[in-house]
Amino acid sequence: MKINRIFLLAITFSLVLFSCNAPKQNEVTNNDTINSESISGEELPDENISGPRIVFENKLLEFGKIGPDSKASGEFKFRNVGNSVLEIESVSQCCGVVITYDKTKYQPGEKGAIKASYTANKQAGKISRIPIVTSNDPVEPTVNLLLTAEVVNKVVTQPESLKLFLDEDNAACPKLVVQSTDGKPFAIRDIKSTGNCIDAECDPNLKATEIVLDLKANVEKLKQNKEGYVDIIVTHPEMSVVTLPFDVVSRFTIHPPKITALNTDPGVVVVRKIWVYNKYNKDFEVESITSQNNYISVLSEGKVENGYQFEIQITPPPTDGKTYFHDELNIQIKDGEKLKVDCDGFYNPPQEQE
Repeated sequence: MKINRIFLLAITFSLVLFSCNAPKQNEVTNNDTINSESISGEELPDENISGPRIVFENKLLEFGKIGPDSKASGEFKFRNVGNSVLEIESVSQCCGVVITYDKTKYQPGEKGAIKASYTANKQAGKISRIPIVTSNDPVEPTVNLLLTAEVVNKVVTQPESLKLFLDEDNAACPKLVVQSTDGKPFAIRDIKSTGNCIDAECDPNLKATEIVLDLKANVEKLKQNKEGYVDIIVTHPEMSVVTLPFDVVSRFTIHPPKITALNTDPGVVVVRKIWVYNKYNKDFEVESITSQNNYISVLSEGKVENGYQFEIQITPPPTDGKTYFHDELNIQIKDGEKLKVDCDGFYNPPQEQE
């Protein structure tokens, strides 16, 4: 019994001694080190990393929705987590983006930033740019960064475009509503248009989030400018010009708009038909029909609903070594415009003599 009691005491003493010497949970031993610095969860400076090592805090800059005359800027932050000097060798430039950085060399543990400034273009839409950073990092010598934005018009018009008709009062110009999309007030400083075809009175001192314009059309000038743009100069902080396209609906249409004659021979007549219609559903008269090179002549003409049908003949000229010929048929509407039909003819290839 005495021996057993001594044995139990020895075991108990050993267990107490072991528990006293064992490190407690969550306790840091003398060999552990604490480093509180980090870059958004990225790697910490590590003396075991041989050479320089570039780690970016952010590889994405999102500028969101910006106006056509806006400038946006931001930084791609990084740190050298290696054990030797990091050298930025180059950063590629991107369309509309200016890239700068303070210096090229960074000591171990040192932080830096690639600064990016983007100037929005005039066209609305989403954009993305990818600056490429090249350094002496042996693990990742090139790093692709990403810059995104969406260019949106901060001032818009209703309607977004104009369809004009020469036979209607004021060419059917509607009232034009000009309004901001972000609730910021603006003024209209001026209005300009292609060929000075369209104008409107505006008060440059009137500032609002919505302005209604009474457009005035010059029909005679529109006859010479069938399509173009109206530029509305505004004072919005993120947009200076609102562009409104216009299109004059032609009073006449020709079918087909172009004539092509294949496999022709000199002097051998080709017959075709063409139709001229009034798109405004109004009667009209044809004053004259002429051929620029006299290869085309009219065989007959007849009235159809809202227009005319013409039967024409094309007489191919001598080849003179050419493979094709061209002519132009001009149809003059009485008290109206001149219509043109292009005609292209292609000869049969010459036969080889046996």
